[in-house]
Amino acid sequence: MECVRKTMYSTGLYELFEIPPALRDKKVEVIILPAESSIVETKKQKIQLGFVKGVPLPESFFDPLPEEELQAWGL
Repeated sequence: MECVRKTMYSTGLYELFEIPPALRDKKVEVIILPAESSIVETKKQKIQLGFVKGVPLPESFFDPLPEEELQAWGL
């Protein structure tokens, strides 16, 4: 597996992600690994949509759209 490892000052990282206060303006080590090696499986959660609060959604709401519908949306 290929990776990139670099030591730099955290000020160069502000635009990429939030830096914890304890690491701000300090020399840090950055290691970049392929995303697929760090994916953690999570359980699918039921989502309560705000615009239908209190109204139960049928399970079919989460089914994939038919091909005709996808084409109508240009997908």
